[in-house]
Amino acid sequence: MEDDDLDELLDEIERTFCKNVSVSAASGPSNETLNSGKDSTVRKKDSLSKPKQPVGKVLEDIDALLEELLEEDSQQLKTESEGGSEEKTRSCQAAQRKCCPVFVGGSSVVSGVGTVTSKRSCDQLRCTSCDFRVLMFDDCEWDSSCDYLFLRNNTPDGHKLRARLNRRRGVRAYACQCSWFSVLEPTDLRELPQLMWVCSKHHD
Repeated sequence: MEDDDLDELLDEIERTFCKNVSVSAASGPSNETLNSGKDSTVRKKDSLSKPKQPVGKVLEDIDALLEELLEEDSQQLKTESEGGSEEKTRSCQAAQRKCCPVFVGGSSVVSGVGTVTSKRSCDQLRCTSCDFRVLMFDDCEWDSSCDYLFLRNNTPDGHKLRARLNRRRGVRAYACQCSWFSVLEPTDLRELPQLMWVCSKHHD
């Protein structure tokens, strides 16, 4: 009899305290919990895959910046190129006013700017040794009695220098304060290392 009373009591306790317990709760998480976890996972995935700014917009900004930099570089190169070409033109023009190579020649040789193809006799010679301008005397040659002391005492007085000049058609006599030379044919000064004469520039 007591056993029956005990069983009834246990049944009543079970009905009272365990009626709200769900079988699904005991077996695993509810659908709502699963859905909540799934939504959380999706949100995390979305937050990782979606940047704060669209990728297309970022690429457009990068392209625009690169274009701007390239345009600035292009303008700078163009300016430098134009400046360089102008400078090159000026240097060429300046070089054209100087003989290259430098020629001396007789009175029949045309005077002017000498080049490889145009062997003109330079009429703007200066000596780098005594720093005197080179004087020229057409149809004349130096007498064998001419010496350094004579030139030293009389250059650049052309009238006094003629005292040691002899007449000779087609020849041209050259002299500075330290050197003298007579020539008939066009001659490159590089073949006359004893003469320290250079072209001092021809004026237009």
